[in-house]
Amino acid sequence: MRFAEIETFRALMRGGSTRKAAALLRVTQPAISQSLKRLEVQAGMLLFQRTGGRLVPTPEAHALWVEVERVFIGMDAIEHRVRSLRDFGVSQLELSCFPAYGLGFMPRALARLKAHRGASPWPQVSLQVLNSTDVRDRVARGASDFGLMADEISLEGIDHSTFSCFPGVVVMPPGHALARFKTIRPEQLAEAPFLSLNPDDPTHQRLEAALAPHGVALRVLVQTPYAASVCEMALRGLGVGLVNPVTALDYAERGLVVRRFSVDVYFTCLLALPAGKALSATARDFISLMRQQLDEDEQRIQRHLC
Repeated sequence: MRFAEIETFRALMRGGSTRKAAALLRVTQPAISQSLKRLEVQAGMLLFQRTGGRLVPTPEAHALWVEVERVFIGMDAIEHRVRSLRDFGVSQLELSCFPAYGLGFMPRALARLKAHRGASPWPQVSLQVLNSTDVRDRVARGASDFGLMADEISLEGIDHSTFSCFPGVVVMPPGHALARFKTIRPEQLAEAPFLSLNPDDPTHQRLEAALAPHGVALRVLVQTPYAASVCEMALRGLGVGLVNPVTALDYAERGLVVRRFSVDVYFTCLLALPAGKALSATARDFISLMRQQLDEDEQRIQRHLC
């Protein structure tokens, strides 16, 4: 049974006559009649009664019509999907991000995506904010299109590149004694209660290694795994801390004081990609917009550091 005969049957059911069926398919009436004859021969049953020059569908035709419509609804959906893929790519984004960038940066980047797409359909977006190990695992098994994570995690099973690498900045509450300095020196960190990342955090370990030649021991008031918590506590007057400037940006606009540190302690963010898997056009476009957002964030950070 050929698809052309099925199309003829559908046109006859929709049009009710060979003339209307021919108009729907843009063929001649004799072509419709011949196609219907072949279909009935192949089906081994009568599908239309010929009554007074009219075609009246048999009960079998009505039963077949239900299945034929299901097929064509599926075909219409496929055609719509093809057009959507051609015009907009895979309209879905599965994102994983560690908290340092997931709480402030990613929402800013998604807002840029929305502005960029304008009237174009919005992709289905899932943003999962997780620790870096979970980000790596989701990307490695293909549950995320890509992820952002810290650089201390194993890179097994993923492709990766450096997304950002910034020296840490010292954060403190408004009116703090150190706020009058544009750059904070290691010995000055010993003068205030310190809000620290956890001892096993590689960035905290790099900070301690950088302070050791200066003989500085931190007076740790609170330890936390999240730079956002350091910023929030600093804003509330608990002490000072050293964080990624991208994390500090949202809090700086709420009044958090941000200062350079005289010793470079770097915070590196990696872009994690599924190994050997091509990115969709939507994912590629969003990564490009993320880089634009990062450039804009860096400019805003520099204004806070002036």
